[in-house]
Amino acid sequence: MSDTVTTTTTAPVRAGAPPIPARRGALLWHSLALARRNLAKIRRNPVSIGDAVLAPVLFLVVFVYMFGGAVGGSTHAYLQRTLPAILVLSAIMAGMIATGVNLSIDIKKGIFDRFRSLPIGRSAPLIGSVLADVVRYLVAVATVFVVGFLMGFRVQTSPLAALAAAGVTIAFGMALSWVWVLLAMVIRETTLVQTIVSLSIFPLAFGTDMVAPVDTLPGWLQAWARVNPIEHTMAASRGLLVGGDTAVPVVESLLWSIGLVAVFAPAAVVAYRRRT
Repeated sequence: MSDTVTTTTTAPVRAGAPPIPARRGALLWHSLALARRNLAKIRRNPVSIGDAVLAPVLFLVVFVYMFGGAVGGSTHAYLQRTLPAILVLSAIMAGMIATGVNLSIDIKKGIFDRFRSLPIGRSAPLIGSVLADVVRYLVAVATVFVVGFLMGFRVQTSPLAALAAAGVTIAFGMALSWVWVLLAMVIRETTLVQTIVSLSIFPLAFGTDMVAPVDTLPGWLQAWARVNPIEHTMAASRGLLVGGDTAVPVVESLLWSIGLVAVFAPAAVVAYRRRT
């Protein structure tokens, strides 16, 4: 009788190779886990979402009561026209301030250096941050709706169309937030990130028909407004809330959302991997 020796052959592991996920969908689980971390920060400090709420509400009140009579003929007519645009502004500002600036602060504190040492997907911290900010979008959009209702705004279409307007708005806000994620990865100074984010709101949001019809704007501003992706989303929101053409603006807004994610999300992940 002879002894048998069983040998097991294992494939060599290349040095420096990335960890293989234990199961499919690991990136999603890692991203959701980090999103819960960010939500815990919001629960501990709910005042942190105030920046995403107060500014759009102030814009709404100021625009309606200062420009309503002159531009819209009456404050009520101007409110019906402007609130859908302010709804989009609220989602944009939530992504600008929360995603871009907060990511830059976390990187400065060294939190992302700890993430690199964990066996998680490289893009999980970025995706988790964007997913967690959905809470900010929901709070900002809901607040604008509530304040607008108290001021006299009424949906002229249907509850389902109003939900669609909120969905299109939040989807675009999340897509645009990848621009601010990339900015936070490329620029090392938090103050500079905050300055660029704050200044960019003017050409993006005010280069639209939010305050006045596009036809009344100067020629150069009309040209910018017609190619500004935010203008398409505002038109989609207005059509879904108060009536009018919806098919083309909604499709254009969704296509812009897909395009922004397709371009800036991979670029942000690459910049994050290269950042030391």
